[in-house]
Amino acid sequence: MKKFFLIIIVILAFCIIGSFIFYNSNLSAVSKNSSEVDFEVDSGSTYYTITPKLKQMGLIKNELCFRIYIKLNNVKKLEAGIYKLNKNMSVKEIVETFSKGNNYNPDAILITFKEGKNMRDIAKTISEYTNNTEDDVFNLLKNKEYLNTLITEYWFIDDSILNEKLYYSLEGYLYPNTYELKNKDASVEDIFKVMLDEMDKKLTPYKSDLEKSKYSIHEILTLASIVELEGAKSDDREGIAGVFFNRLNNNISLGSDVTTYYAAKVDMSERDLYKSEIDAVNDYNTRSSSLAGKLPVGPISNPSIESIKAVLYPKISDYFYFVADKNGKTYFAKTYNEHLQNRDELIKAGLWYTYN
Repeated sequence: MKKFFLIIIVILAFCIIGSFIFYNSNLSAVSKNSSEVDFEVDSGSTYYTITPKLKQMGLIKNELCFRIYIKLNNVKKLEAGIYKLNKNMSVKEIVETFSKGNNYNPDAILITFKEGKNMRDIAKTISEYTNNTEDDVFNLLKNKEYLNTLITEYWFIDDSILNEKLYYSLEGYLYPNTYELKNKDASVEDIFKVMLDEMDKKLTPYKSDLEKSKYSIHEILTLASIVELEGAKSDDREGIAGVFFNRLNNNISLGSDVTTYYAAKVDMSERDLYKSEIDAVNDYNTRSSSLAGKLPVGPISNPSIESIKAVLYPKISDYFYFVADKNGKTYFAKTYNEHLQNRDELIKAGLWYTYN
């Protein structure tokens, strides 16, 4: 009898453990791959009545396990409406989405601003995804009343953005990211606000160090915008920032081609520069001797937080030159001859980056 009862206990234990594993397994996501689904909850529906539909649409694995989860967690709140669900969501995530209420906006749009792009690209992107024109963007950038409100609203913005020599007043201040807007009627001012708010979030953890720096935030963003482009394919942005600081501290021009392109209002993928553009004396062109030991008048792109941190915490070295190959590896040099040798070796190895 003891053996019989022992066998029964073992069987029950296996059943309980098996049921627990089965239950938890069926609470996991149906798929690891992202697959969005619009799920409509009709008025008067309950979690029990929508269960078959969830299973039919491939959002849950097992109806019984879903109902047990609802019962065990005493979930009740369920508002009518359309919800954006995903097949990679677990039962817990699906229920949490329902519990938050119907906040799905079918008119919402996603708009992505890429790192290292300048204001012309931002204006083009806004015009493509919203009901604004590129001129709407540029006109707001010239609105002094608007710019002055930003100076009072954001701790990282000062009257540097009012400099008449700037091509675009907020260049470098609009954080590149993907944003959700209510609809295509969102104004340029609304779009700028979410981008500036995001920049605020990104910079705030470093506020103390930014304010202690001998360089203004405008100058830090300016150098970060150059590092963003020079180091876009590099794994050593701190090293690149260190080179630029060495040149600044020794009254040497930065000699950055990306600033020369920006000065000429030409994208690097567009065409090669003319000699007159390369030699032009300009407040942005750091190949000009007029900017020896100086930064451009303002940012030339909208940098990522990685580039901003690289400028804030540069790598200390005795390098004055660098070049990156087409794979993103950076080669540093102390002298110009060493720099030329690095360049020639990359060309010979077929690793020299060229623009199409």
